[in-house]
Amino acid sequence: MSDDRTDLPPAAQRALAEAEERRRKAEAEAKPLPKELGGRDGPDPARFGDWEKKGIAIDF
Repeated sequence: MSDDRTDLPPAAQRALAEAEERRRKAEAEAKPLPKELGGRDGPDPARFGDWEKKGIAIDF
């Protein structure tokens, strides 16, 4: 998407500006996620398909 939004109708420009304002507000109010305690070391099993640890299947 180009940064030049002058070719858009006024309603679309207004909608994009409102969406950007909501995004900035949500980012400013977002709380950091808590650190996981006792989690698994290594690659994420959901992403890499490694569903076992030392031969024991893990269910989360």
